[in-house]
Amino acid sequence: MKFVLSSHNKGKLNEIRKILKPLEIEIYTPKDLGFDMKEPKETGKTFKENAKIKALAAYNLTHLPTIADDSGLEVDALEGKPGIYSARFAGENATDLQNTEKLLLELQNVPALKRTARYVCCICCILPDKEFFTETFLNGSIATSQRGTQGFGYDNVFIFDGKNTLAQVPIEVKNKISHRAKALNSLYEKLKLYINLGEI
Repeated sequence: MKFVLSSHNKGKLNEIRKILKPLEIEIYTPKDLGFDMKEPKETGKTFKENAKIKALAAYNLTHLPTIADDSGLEVDALEGKPGIYSARFAGENATDLQNTEKLLLELQNVPALKRTARYVCCICCILPDKEFFTETFLNGSIATSQRGTQGFGYDNVFIFDGKNTLAQVPIEVKNKISHRAKALNSLYEKLKLYINLGEI
């Protein structure tokens, strides 16, 4: 069974391939299939809306079952920011370092107990006759300084277990507990159910 991932991210592609392999689902990017897909503008106001925008872009182009995700960081002391703007918190072409430094600057006077946050991942799956979503969270808090060299994004300031940041643990550990891993496992269970019912 052939599916399209609405992304050019090879790391994300490999992660999804590994999780969905037992279902005999083959995952490709639009480019793999010869399609020139431009990144759609993420004009949604929620992770769910942006995930659907990305999924529809690939589905309308390829007419194949499509998977897309949108994810980011929500910080309670910042009223949910950076949220859907996590990748461009410090500007349209901001680096991970610039985004993280801006986050720490905005939280510099916030005490430890009020630095609670969560990583969010929403996946949209579009099939020929239906669509569904799965949204999961990883709760934690924001450190006062960057710690660790693993991962990407805000991983080196996101404390997930009360003491360590995601950047301080092996990538294999992160891939088992992350918001994206949880969302992909939920996706696996939903697709497994649909396949067993003979719906796709």
